[in-house]
Amino acid sequence: MADLLFYEKPAALNKTTHAQTRIRKQETNFSFAAGTNSVILAGVEFTEAAKEYPIVFARTGQQIVPVALLGLRNDENLYISADGQWASRYIPAFVRRYPFVLAETGAAGQRVVCIDEAYSGFNENDGEALFEGEEPSAYLKQAMDFLEEYQKQYVRTETFIKRLDANDLLMTLNARVDMVAGDHFALSGLMVVDEKKLLEMPDSAALELFRTGELAWIYCHLMSLGNMSRLVDKLAKRTGGAQPAAGESEANESATADDSAAADDSAAADDIATADKSGKKKK
Repeated sequence: MADLLFYEKPAALNKTTHAQTRIRKQETNFSFAAGTNSVILAGVEFTEAAKEYPIVFARTGQQIVPVALLGLRNDENLYISADGQWASRYIPAFVRRYPFVLAETGAAGQRVVCIDEAYSGFNENDGEALFEGEEPSAYLKQAMDFLEEYQKQYVRTETFIKRLDANDLLMTLNARVDMVAGDHFALSGLMVVDEKKLLEMPDSAALELFRTGELAWIYCHLMSLGNMSRLVDKLAKRTGGAQPAAGESEANESATADDSAAADDSAAADDIATADKSGKKKK
């Protein structure tokens, strides 16, 4: 499984150990993700995420994963305010599933539901119960359904990445932000789709991308790169500068900012891909 990032104390959910555990929902407090500068996305999220975040590809160990960039510096999420509010409309499913997560047990294909016992919303006095007797509560069942759909979409996204890799469509992203104060931010280790190679693909391979819906994901990704300037704007505001005028950030080119900075197929899948700031599905 991919890096758990902000899960500080993951533990397998147990009907005996957690029989009295309740969860106090904190739908507008995302402080737990304040030190995370990127999160994994499922392909089905690209349409919504592309409106607000740069979507790029990163290598984690032997895997390549799509991620939403949330910051330009290590351990900094520019979309979270000082009081823990998420300052954009769409919140990635990776974040919304917290404090629950599916973890591999070691046996092929088997996973267990885990919780982050460090989550401040867990207690034994108030909130939603996790268990009713020995059975999962309605609240927990809903969380488990979300995890299962997330895993399904994650597997689908892995197939998409393998197709990109097999067709040699990924290229290195070289982008740099130069701040007036002298700070430099190099975005290294990231990849984007090479649009030139995409256009040169054999018709049969291009048709496969079209039929699977993955061609739409690719163009959402490419359009999202224009959001790199949004990150530069947010960084300039956070560091006390005036509104910067950011240059475009593209593959093999540098991003610069001036002024203060020099620069799917199911309802469940819709739940993964579409949510407002409270984490609830849009009506």
